Formats: sequence, structure tokens, C-alpha cells
Amino acid sequence: MSRRSKLKLYWTVIRPVVVYGCETWVLKENIIQKLSVFERIILRKVFGPTKKKDESWKIKTNIELDKLIQHRNIINYVKAQRLSWYGHMYRKPETSTVKKIYKLQPYITRPVGRPKHRWDDDVRNDLRKMKLLKWTEQAQDRHEWKKIVEKAKILHEL
Repeated sequence: MSRRSKLKLYWTVIRPVVVYGCETWVLKENIIQKLSVFERIILRKVFGPTKKKDESWKIKTNIELDKLIQHRNIINYVKAQRLSWYGHMYRKPETSTVKKIYKLQPYITRPVGRPKHRWDDDVRNDLRKMKLLKWTEQAQDRHEWKKIVEKAKILHEL
């Protein structure tokens, strides 16, 4: 199989299966680590080792793999999918079930201790990292929001 075919198989079959439902994930460090390791294993199999001048073989580094896929890694993909869902949800009318559940305030209090990492906080941190100040107005425009989501897929610092 050619390298191009292997990559196409990864982008269209393997990655969507792995990240199914990622729009609602809270990305914790251990999940980020596991996804990154998984992707690097696949990419190393796709791109294979590099032959050096002295006829020895070298495995590609993480940075080389990231350049080969043009920073379109699995973590950026998950974050972009979450932003896409966030914009979709934000455009919904206040009477929709999704919006009601999103705005629902629980009656019970949280247990004492460190606050849990929440999905909303995660998405807003991503928006802050992208330096989007007027995201509420941008989310209303579907085409502009789609451009923001596409930009998030290749951002290195996100």
C-alpha cells in the first residue's frame, strides 16, 4: 500500500472511530497523552524509518511527524470538533433541549476539594488561546465560525 493510501485510511477510517463523540469530551492530561501516543504509533508505521547517509535507519521524531501532517494532530482535531459543536449549540434557540441541558444548573453542591475540570471551561480556554474576543458574535455566523474551526485544526499552540 502506498503512503498516501495509508494516510487516507487513517484520516477517513481510523481517526473518526477513535474520536467518536469527542465533541463532548473533557480533555484531561492522561487522555491527551494516550491519544497523542496512539497517533504517533500509527504515523510511524505509515511514514516508516528514514535512511541516513551512513546506511543506518532512524525513526522519525515527534516534531518530524508533526511537520509531516502539517500540525493536524488528533488533539487539535478533537478541540476543533468541540468548537464546532459549541458554535452549533450556541446558535440554537433558547427553547431547544440541547441549550436547556447546557444551561441547566444542578440543585446539589459540589463536594469539597479541587473543582472538576469542566467541558465549558475547556472550550473557553481554547477560545482564549486562539485570541478570539468577540466569539459570541462570530458563533452566530455559521460560515465565519467554520473558518475559526478550520483554523483551530492547524494551530500549533492550541
